[in-house]
Amino acid sequence: MGPVALRVVALGEQLADELRSRIVRGRIPPGTHLVEDSVASDYNVSRGPVRDALRTLSAEGLLEPRRRGYYVRPFRQHDIDELYEIRGAAEHLAGRLAMERAERADWAGAEQYLDEMRQHALEVRDEHRYAVADLAFHTEFYRNSRSARLLNLWRQYQPIFATLLDITNSQDPDLGPSYHDHVVLLEHMINRDAEGFARTLDDHLAGSRRRLSRAITQPA
Repeated sequence: MGPVALRVVALGEQLADELRSRIVRGRIPPGTHLVEDSVASDYNVSRGPVRDALRTLSAEGLLEPRRRGYYVRPFRQHDIDELYEIRGAAEHLAGRLAMERAERADWAGAEQYLDEMRQHALEVRDEHRYAVADLAFHTEFYRNSRSARLLNLWRQYQPIFATLLDITNSQDPDLGPSYHDHVVLLEHMINRDAEGFARTLDDHLAGSRRRLSRAITQPA
């Protein structure tokens, strides 16, 4: 790995983001032994942030802890399927709870993120900023579910889905249909149309899963 300078507040989180992206994209081969001292030297950081990053990626299933440290696990179709199954189940539950508690819902945040997505999809294409707004939009379903544990579950998986979205968005020549899916999702939510919400969410996540599956089978 070549040296890369990191300059952010939470170095452990940024390092985890960088390593996560390289592992998922296959740029760090499966079986690679990540040694704390070597990673710290490569990224010009102390061992503390490296230790935090490796523990995070191990919890996400991207690294395998062994006696001599951490080794990169292959990221395969099984991992994609498992992640999207978990997300689908969690988001269906979040949507149902948000509808049941509609009298306390506040969708101003979702509308703001939707407008940001429109700008980055239809006006000045920016795949990364679209992905950031996309995840923030979906977070509003969890927030309005009024379930702290469900929101915490989503927060746990949000970083890896940020990486996956960056990959799928880069494969998508037109972000317009994705933006439209989100418009419809919010309409269903506000109208408390549980069946429409579930159907649109399933179709949307299935499309994202297919694009990611194609992307990881192609050389980086």
